[in-house]
Amino acid sequence: MKLSCAVLLIVTAGLSTGFGAPDAPALSTRHGLFNGLDSQSIYGQGYFPEPFLVDDSDLEPGEARLDWAHREGKGSRSDEVKAEVEKSFGLLTLELEVPWERDNGGGMVMDGVGNIDVGARYPFFQWVSSKVDSTSGAAAEVGIPTHSSVSKNGELVPKIFNDTKIGNFTVQSIAGYSVTLGPADNERNLEYGFVFGYPLPHRQWLPGVEEVIPMLELTGETGLNKAASGHTSLTGDAGVRLLCRSIGQVQPRLGIAFVFPVNNHARADTHWGVVTSLVFQY
Repeated sequence: MKLSCAVLLIVTAGLSTGFGAPDAPALSTRHGLFNGLDSQSIYGQGYFPEPFLVDDSDLEPGEARLDWAHREGKGSRSDEVKAEVEKSFGLLTLELEVPWERDNGGGMVMDGVGNIDVGARYPFFQWVSSKVDSTSGAAAEVGIPTHSSVSKNGELVPKIFNDTKIGNFTVQSIAGYSVTLGPADNERNLEYGFVFGYPLPHRQWLPGVEEVIPMLELTGETGLNKAASGHTSLTGDAGVRLLCRSIGQVQPRLGIAFVFPVNNHARADTHWGVVTSLVFQY
């Protein structure tokens, strides 16, 4: 009788402490097609700064922005003002861009509304560890011509992208195959870009500024057909993005960058330039 009571006490104590009981299965954070996505990813949470010249690739719940870019070359100058709206539906981000351009070169001035760009992007794979958070996805952009003096042909650009955060350091990369759609200029180009950012430690930098992010970008284009086949134009810009204190549900993000040519093909069109960007995230 005493032995039976002792056994009963041991079994009861073991059950109360989990001894001998199987561990509860850990809840998986994987989801999506083929479990390619991870709910622990910081994708879409505002860690990746908005690029200046490279296409955006982060998930944007709601964003409106206005950019102005000025470039000068040998005997030429150009200005572009671009309005853009982005909105997400789940993990799908849709965007609409409407630019106005003015080109002055060779004694000729051309201006007007450029191609109206409609785009979409969606992540398909995420890898998350204690120090690295990486998201890869696919995107596409369609340029609709307005038949102004600066917009004669349409454009189709399927793309792939990757957004990676290593500690505080962020790297955004994107590559696309550009196909010009028009009666004459059926050009094919490989377009690509890289965005490097590093948020500085939080402190009171300026009144109303919550975070300062120095940025460096490289954007390139390599011709794949016609006379430009194999020719690569590589342009860089260095600047800073300021994340300002929110006004209600809207957070303004200001940016300015200096544009410079990296190789001779880019130098033929651009000697220097400047781009400013005003983003409202809501």
